[in-house]
Amino acid sequence: MSVSSHVQELRRKHQALSAEVEQAQRAPASDPLEIARLKKRKLALKEEISRLS
Repeated sequence: MSVSSHVQELRRKHQALSAEVEQAQRAPASDPLEIARLKKRKLALKEEISRLS
Protein backbone atom coordinates (compact mmCIF):
# COMPACT_ATOMS: atom_id res chain seq x y z
CA MET A 1 0.00 0.00 0.00
CA SER A 2 1.41 3.37 -0.97
CA VAL A 3 1.68 6.19 1.52
CA SER A 4 -0.93 8.30 -0.27
CA SER A 5 -3.48 5.48 -0.30
CA HIS A 6 -2.74 4.82 3.38
CA VAL A 7 -3.32 8.52 4.16
CA GLN A 8 -6.60 8.42 2.21
CA GLU A 9 -7.73 5.41 4.22
CA LEU A 10 -6.81 7.18 7.48
CA ARG A 11 -8.78 10.25 6.36
CA ARG A 12 -11.79 8.05 5.59
CA LYS A 13 -11.58 6.49 9.06
CA HIS A 14 -11.20 9.96 10.63
CA GLN A 15 -14.33 11.17 8.84
CA ALA A 16 -16.27 8.09 9.95
CA LEU A 17 -15.20 8.70 13.55
CA SER A 18 -16.29 12.33 13.27
CA ALA A 19 -19.75 11.22 12.24
CA GLU A 20 -19.84 8.65 15.04
CA VAL A 21 -18.82 11.26 17.65
CA GLU A 22 -21.48 13.70 16.41
CA GLN A 23 -24.14 11.00 16.54
CA ALA A 24 -23.10 9.94 20.05
CA GLN A 25 -23.15 13.52 21.29
CA ARG A 26 -26.72 13.99 20.01
CA ALA A 27 -28.00 10.82 21.69
CA PRO A 28 -29.63 11.54 25.05
CA ALA A 29 -28.29 8.37 26.71
CA SER A 30 -24.76 8.64 25.37
CA ASP A 31 -21.82 7.54 27.49
CA PRO A 32 -19.33 10.38 28.08
CA LEU A 33 -16.48 7.88 28.43
CA GLU A 34 -17.32 6.33 25.06
CA ILE A 35 -17.37 9.77 23.44
CA ALA A 36 -13.98 10.56 25.00
CA ARG A 37 -12.59 7.26 23.71
CA LEU A 38 -13.85 8.01 20.20
CA LYS A 39 -12.33 11.49 20.31
CA LYS A 40 -8.97 10.06 21.38
CA ARG A 41 -9.03 7.60 18.47
CA LYS A 42 -9.95 10.46 16.13
CA LEU A 43 -7.05 12.57 17.43
CA ALA A 44 -4.63 9.66 17.02
CA LEU A 45 -5.72 9.28 13.40
CA LYS A 46 -5.29 13.01 12.81
CA GLU A 47 -1.77 12.89 14.24
CA GLU A 48 -0.91 9.90 12.07
CA ILE A 49 -2.22 11.70 8.97
CA SER A 50 -0.14 14.77 9.85
CA ARG A 51 2.95 12.65 10.42
CA LEU A 52 2.60 10.93 7.04
CA SER A 53 1.73 14.07 5.05
